[in-house]
Amino acid sequence: MSIKTTSRAAALMATLLLPAMAMPVSAFAQTPSTAPATAQKAKPAMAKPMSPADRVERHITHLHAQLQITPAQQAQWDQFAQVMRDNANDMNQTLEQRGTGFASMNAADNMQSYAKVAQQHADDMQKLATAFQTLYGSMSDDQKKNADTVFRHHEDRGGHMHHMKQ
Repeated sequence: MSIKTTSRAAALMATLLLPAMAMPVSAFAQTPSTAPATAQKAKPAMAKPMSPADRVERHITHLHAQLQITPAQQAQWDQFAQVMRDNANDMNQTLEQRGTGFASMNAADNMQSYAKVAQQHADDMQKLATAFQTLYGSMSDDQKKNADTVFRHHEDRGGHMHHMKQ
């Protein structure tokens, strides 16, 4: 696999996983509207936001279907999916730690805390890229073309690594 393809694979995984890992459930909390009641339209009841774990599981299921994983590739897929779960759990813990002390952080502490999040993300992406490399190596040429398209399509939609296009 070329460096460009590997970079795309890592870019897709970063783009797909970061939202699932980085958003604590509290980020979805809504504050009451200050608009007058007469200006508000009746809205259907919103479903409870998904937990981070549920978002990761939904993503794993969706990606499994998109990549057309075969029974022969299931062992490699299972390892890849477990890395996704572990990474999400690790990132959630890192973000929880950051969130706990955020209000009292000075600028230097804030920057150090953000660096810890960025380092956690980089470490997690390396683990994920390694697991994906094994899975990708087990794919047929048609599956690889499909995976490349899936990655490219996500990147073209403005994935967070889109600035790396060449």
